[in-house]
Amino acid sequence: MAVETDVLDELRRLRTRVPRLTGSLAATVDGLVLAHDVPEAEPEGLAALTAAALGVAYRLTDAAGRGDFRELLVRGSRGYVATYAAGTTAVLTLLAEDRVNVGRLHLEGRRSGARIADLVATRVGPGNGRHADRPAPAEHRAAAPPATARPIGTLPVRTPQRPTHQPRPQTGI
Repeated sequence: MAVETDVLDELRRLRTRVPRLTGSLAATVDGLVLAHDVPEAEPEGLAALTAAALGVAYRLTDAAGRGDFRELLVRGSRGYVATYAAGTTAVLTLLAEDRVNVGRLHLEGRRSGARIADLVATRVGPGNGRHADRPAPAEHRAAAPPATARPIGTLPVRTPQRPTHQPRPQTGI
């Protein structure tokens, strides 16, 4: 069974456990869809926006000295968008009606995020290539991230460089 199928099964079970949940999406922190159950939205766009929000949320928790990112809750006039960390490489986004039990949403969202993190960590996926349904080799599961890896949701920092040419002075101004 491929990782996408396992994650989709978890999203469907989550929907049965949380009344007034209208959609769910699991994606990589880079914004690529792993699996979705989002009937009223475009999953690719939602995954990309989730990745952008994740970057901001990570920086906010870091700047405020609140530790590692865990979750983000946004309330609109017609409901909630909740985002939960699912390990270091995936994220879970839930869409819910305005009258959802927010405590239940958090409880089940955190549990599902942990399950999805386990599924993604123990499989080679995401993807539907010929090895996507095989367990990941032990050295890939237990290996520490390379020293150049950025924490979840961080963006590279660009250092300004001096131009290679000197601008011509403007005359006649």
